[in-house]
Amino acid sequence: MAIIVITGAGAGLGRALARRFAADGETVVLLGRTFAKLEKLAAELAPRATAIACDVASPDSVRTAFAAIAAIHPRIDVLINNAAVFQPFTLAEATDAQILNTIGINLTGTILCTRAALKLLGPGGHILNLSSESVAINFPHLSLYQASKAAVEHFTHSMHQELEPAGIRVTLVRAGQMMEPGKVWDADPAAQMRFAQAAMAAGLNLLERPISQYEAVTNVFRALIDLPADVHASSISLHARKSAP
Repeated sequence: MAIIVITGAGAGLGRALARRFAADGETVVLLGRTFAKLEKLAAELAPRATAIACDVASPDSVRTAFAAIAAIHPRIDVLINNAAVFQPFTLAEATDAQILNTIGINLTGTILCTRAALKLLGPGGHILNLSSESVAINFPHLSLYQASKAAVEHFTHSMHQELEPAGIRVTLVRAGQMMEPGKVWDADPAAQMRFAQAAMAAGLNLLERPISQYEAVTNVFRALIDLPADVHASSISLHARKSAP
């Protein structure tokens, strides 16, 4: 039975991964800023889940959260750095909060949680960091999001080299668009419209781009965590595709 820590576990892919791994018999530790969401999910997954409030962009919050993890689990097996914010905007219109949140959660949060987890991971441990297909696709209005994810990719490759001698695997998962059935994108409608128009002008029709389901993507994480000890996937790219008719 593995101990799996998931950041951004209160919604989206993080929640889907928690449900999948708990159903598989693993123990999951749910980290996120909105404790009410974590509590609800932990109750659903009981007794295989523990909810711990954590703002990954705050060094003190991360230290407190991982100290709480250590008090329950002296050792963990997997850290999934999933927490992220996705918000399209141009730099000219960006607020201080948008800039700091994008870099703080997407990049700094990944770094802080990785550092904290190293005290609990040992040989055979595995860190999985989430990136985005937007790193390789020239989406407009996503300059800071793309920059934060590109930095996560470089950080991941460096950590692979740094931690390989300790027997800890580090994997980059570059993912495409994902959604839950029946859900819609929760963003400012005006910002959505400007983003869609700018994307169309750049030759990217957002309405025609396929979207995969979170539940399907969890299969990939299951396979990565289950790789034999003598096999490593340093990076993997996932892309949504239209289902066959």
